[in-house]
Amino acid sequence: MTSPVTTPDRRRWFALAIVMTAAFMDLVDVTIVNIAIPSIQRDAGATVSQIQWITAGYALAFAAGLITGGRLGDIYGRKRLFLIGIAGFTLASALCGFAANPEMLVASRILQGGMAAMMVPQVLSIVHATFPAQERGKVFGLFGMIVGLGAVSGPLLGALLTEWNLFGLEWRPIFLINMPVGIAGLLLGRKFISESKAPRALKLDLVGVVLVTLGLLMLIYPLTRGRELGWPVWGHVVMGSSVLVFGALVAYEKYKTRRDGSPLIELSLFKVKSFAAGIAVQVVFGVALGVFFLVWTMYMQVGLGWTALHAGLTGVPFSIAVSAAAGISVQKLVPKFGRKVLQTGALAMMTGVLIYIWEAGRYGAGITSWQMALPLVVMGVGMGLIVAPLTDAVLSDVPREHAGSASGLINTTQQMGTALGLGLVSVVFFGTIGDHLAPTEVGQAFTDAFSNSLWYVVGVLAVIFLLMFALPGRPAQHVEGGAQEADPTAGPVEKAPELV
Repeated sequence: MTSPVTTPDRRRWFALAIVMTAAFMDLVDVTIVNIAIPSIQRDAGATVSQIQWITAGYALAFAAGLITGGRLGDIYGRKRLFLIGIAGFTLASALCGFAANPEMLVASRILQGGMAAMMVPQVLSIVHATFPAQERGKVFGLFGMIVGLGAVSGPLLGALLTEWNLFGLEWRPIFLINMPVGIAGLLLGRKFISESKAPRALKLDLVGVVLVTLGLLMLIYPLTRGRELGWPVWGHVVMGSSVLVFGALVAYEKYKTRRDGSPLIELSLFKVKSFAAGIAVQVVFGVALGVFFLVWTMYMQVGLGWTALHAGLTGVPFSIAVSAAAGISVQKLVPKFGRKVLQTGALAMMTGVLIYIWEAGRYGAGITSWQMALPLVVMGVGMGLIVAPLTDAVLSDVPREHAGSASGLINTTQQMGTALGLGLVSVVFFGTIGDHLAPTEVGQAFTDAFSNSLWYVVGVLAVIFLLMFALPGRPAQHVEGGAQEADPTAGPVEKAPELV
């Protein structure tokens, strides 16, 4: 069969549009619910605990299933798992939209997160297996633009759909909008996406699945519920014990590799310097994003008293800046300057955050959206310089047969970092706000808490800057031969992926 590397399939750009749309749908769905929470609470009569599970249930199921979803794609076919994932995600979205009570909505959101865990890892895997090395820079630039749009489009879209109250459905359209998109993705995906899987037969590591799922739940569940429950002792014990579970996972995966060569997690990937360093950056970057986006939303909507639509529109300059910088970063800057581009992005984000701290202190509760535009644009440019080339750097030296496992690890570590960041919010943001505030005190209290949180974000970004020194000076795919040279077992380039 003719290789897609030597004679690329012309359908690959249609396939890219389809998987990118699915990725965008997931990114939006993660954030769109937050804006609609007051409407859900009022219309569905959900309790505070149920409201938390509507958001946390999705995140838990998503994070816990990502590594397994990626490996299933390697074994049974990435196209097949992508189609199963998008079909399940669409069905779960319909169940959310037509939920008869809060309990059904919570269950449907957990199902939706699980289906997203089947769908999302296949996006990077399909790109990695379908596009030749010299084109991946352009593709990951587009991916970065999608990330930027998804970061802010969710709250904006959620605000619009909720305020419009289409057909008197209140909050339900935020889920139902996924149905036509998902159905189109399913039908077009069957036609345009080429199947790919690991070139040698692999088996699903069930013990590894149990251990990784248990370890992630033990780490993320107490972080998610900690603040609501008053940070009980058992939560700290469970989080600490997760280290033991992850240790057992590593030991078992080494044993599984020796026994039959089909572990859930390819530990050999961490011997690839670019992958190991990139994963570390992903975790810490997730912490920064987890802290910033939540406190930013609380600051605008509760502290400043802005409507959901006002807050959503305020983020548009950030979204545009991320998208524009991501496209330029991979295609123009990284081939010439390498990792310096990512480090410049970290410094730019730090600068934007520092400007934001100064403006919040200078203007207080009287700050306007226009005054926020400058720090948001600077931060957006910085984020755009990071997100697209970081994904490229992490996957550049990964052998194609392990693309699904690597993709699952990338998404999982990002989610773990975000969960850690959300846990920190309870300390750095809510921990500085009094329990009983007079209406006149809310604005200043939230402004002070916002500024305090941003100082932590500055510190995390400084750590990211230092970690980036461990990334390769130049991405491997910009060197002749590219990533394929990193895998002596993959055979000639034209035989690396198994395309059906």
